[in-house]
Amino acid sequence: MTPASPLADRLDGVLFFPVTTYAPDGEVDLDAYRAHVRRGVEAGAGAVFACCGTGEFHALTPEEFAACVGAAVEETAGRVPVVAAAGYGTALAVRFARLAREQGADGLLAMPPYLVRAGQDGLLRHYRALAAATDLPVIVYQRDNAVFTPDTVVALARTPGIIGLKDGLGDLDLLQRIISAVRTEAAGSRFLYFNGLPTAELTGPAYLGLGVHLYSSAVFAFAPEIALAFHRALTTGDRETVDRLTDGFYRPLVDLRNQGHGYAVSLVKAGVGLRGPDAGEVRPPLAPPDPRHVEELRALLDHGLTLLPGTDGPAGAA
Repeated sequence: MTPASPLADRLDGVLFFPVTTYAPDGEVDLDAYRAHVRRGVEAGAGAVFACCGTGEFHALTPEEFAACVGAAVEETAGRVPVVAAAGYGTALAVRFARLAREQGADGLLAMPPYLVRAGQDGLLRHYRALAAATDLPVIVYQRDNAVFTPDTVVALARTPGIIGLKDGLGDLDLLQRIISAVRTEAAGSRFLYFNGLPTAELTGPAYLGLGVHLYSSAVFAFAPEIALAFHRALTTGDRETVDRLTDGFYRPLVDLRNQGHGYAVSLVKAGVGLRGPDAGEVRPPLAPPDPRHVEELRALLDHGLTLLPGTDGPAGAA
């Protein structure tokens, strides 16, 4: 049975997934990255998830990964936990886990294995091997080619070092069955669940109905005011504000995000650039968003800020 983890006790609030900033020559810009992380923490992030999906984990060398994780740890200075990605095959996942540990990370987000579509036994072997190779607590990311049955998640919850499941699949029927199975068959383990869909706020009320209150917020990377206002409204039962931000900002944002491949990362990065620091372009195989869509994002962001409680826009007039 997995005992309680210090990381589990610290994960709360809006979970910040910073982008990885690049200079004009395409190299990692650590100064800009530090500024981006620092601003997020000062704005009120509950945790920093460094070099994960929004941070283009797939595009980073191990050396770049280590440098960014180390910078995130230094900038947070213990104020909030830092969780770093680990992924690809088992051997590389273990290597990234060790790099994260050396840089002072507090935990790992285990990304789906590279390319292969493994069976449940193979997936379980992979994540157990990763957990056994590190003393960092592990959160397993369910999406794409890593989709689990309730029995497999029960086995994960019983694995020492594995503390939670981040759901990027969006199958609420499956997730409810997973939660129920872990609750009844792995009783005594404190197992965390996260809403990990690309714009998690849109499905926040549905996940909250299942008891899942933790979620990743890509919007926080470029509009922390909106992300924090939504989180506050969701967790306090302020349905009016939740609906206003959903209808006026989050749903249009998802519609815009769906206009291009890779926009769950590249459009977020463009949003960071609109407000600073300049985050640079995404690395191939991703491509920058259409300039017209960036302008639509600018207008949507301006409108979203008018929806916040206490402003003179629609929220203040409501």
